Amino acid sequence: MKILRGTIFGAIVYFFVGWLVYGILLMDFFSAEANQCANRPEGEMIWWAMILSNLAGSLLLTLILYWKKTRGIIDGLITGAVFGALFTTTIDLSFWSMTTIYGSFTPIVAEIAVSAAIYGLMGLVIVLTWGKK
Repeated sequence: MKILRGTIFGAIVYFFVGWLVYGILLMDFFSAEANQCANRPEGEMIWWAMILSNLAGSLLLTLILYWKKTRGIIDGLITGAVFGALFTTTIDLSFWSMTTIYGSFTPIVAEIAVSAAIYGLMGLVIVLTWGKK
């Protein structure tokens, strides 16, 4: 039950905080710093894929926290932030090496920091939803 709760609440945080940060607060920054040719127009987003992506990312972090036997919210925050930073570094450096999505290294560094914050918050919420034994 902990894994299910953590996955659902983590995905909700991932979706809404991601929308706030990437879709509102930093949208102009990332639009100016990245090649937009691969992006779908806003009205053509595939929602089921976005939802599954959020659930998969949240499940992955939930499993890591569960296997690590994380109990405290600070540990969830730190583990989530480290995971988010490393996961995003992996993806963004892969994109940097093989695509023209990024015109400079600046958005990569920014995205790593943002992902660390979002995944850190997810980790905190996931552990918080588990409650005390």
